[in-house]
Amino acid sequence: MPLKIQKELPAYSVLSNENIFVMDIERSMQQDIRPLKIAILNLMPLKIQTENQLLRYLSNSPLQVEITLLQVKEHESKNTSSEHLDKFYTYFDDIKNEKFDGLIITGAPVELLEFEEVDYWNELVEIMEWSKKNVFSTIHICWAAQAALYHYYGIQKYELKDKLSGIFAHKVNNPAATLTRGLNDMFFAPHSRHTAIKKEDILKVDELEILSESEKAGPFIISTKDCRRIFVTGHLEYDTDTLQQEYERDFKKGMNPLIPENYYPNGDTQSEPLNTWRSNANLFYGNWLNYQVYQNTPFDISKITEKMNLSKNSFVPSEDLD
Repeated sequence: MPLKIQKELPAYSVLSNENIFVMDIERSMQQDIRPLKIAILNLMPLKIQTENQLLRYLSNSPLQVEITLLQVKEHESKNTSSEHLDKFYTYFDDIKNEKFDGLIITGAPVELLEFEEVDYWNELVEIMEWSKKNVFSTIHICWAAQAALYHYYGIQKYELKDKLSGIFAHKVNNPAATLTRGLNDMFFAPHSRHTAIKKEDILKVDELEILSESEKAGPFIISTKDCRRIFVTGHLEYDTDTLQQEYERDFKKGMNPLIPENYYPNGDTQSEPLNTWRSNANLFYGNWLNYQVYQNTPFDISKITEKMNLSKNSFVPSEDLD
């Protein structure tokens, strides 16, 4: 799916060099279609890295995707330059009167804080509430998944004895689900977190379905029955070396981290890790864009609320976007 992004954004050259189709705004204006409007609320410290990771998987399809990068006001980023943020990011107040086909809320390294102790918690709650009427489908990643499950359903997170870090095997619970369509019966995905949610707590909520889970990592892809809210407890978007960077960072800090499981060949940290989840990430994000966004949202995005009401309990194909 060609991405409609600013040519100066670092991801433009990174993805172009990977032969991924991206286009600048001038070229996009020559195509007579409505692009899918996707917002990314980036809560990760290394924002450029996260941009590259997510945009890589929102690409290579016949449709345009127009990306809006969001940041929170209540937190000052220490790892991304203010020049980058000022040029490429906007605040929620600037877009809250718009409608979006999709929204992605990233994880954040604040797991060991109580939700209400996070400095931008109230702002995040406002955005999640806004998304109920202004976004057709939202993906919440890692900590954001825990935060949303807590906000919407009161599901608590629990601190783990040791950080869960590595590549874990997962099974698909519902082969008919569009989000997991095409995934192998057993597939791999990265996790990196200090906290977890319990399966039994999710099963108490009739509106939720566990589409995929891991014996070691627990519930992985959770969704409402209409797929308007999706919760991913791991990091399918991670690069091959992301877990390695995190391990080396924690090691240098004297945190004595455990070696990420199933990541380094033979557990040897001097060996180059192998990427065993890239195709799974492509399938998941492709399924989301196709089945939950493109096939459902109306051409007139201002009518998105009407479409939400129609598709609360069933998959309703939308008119074409061209």
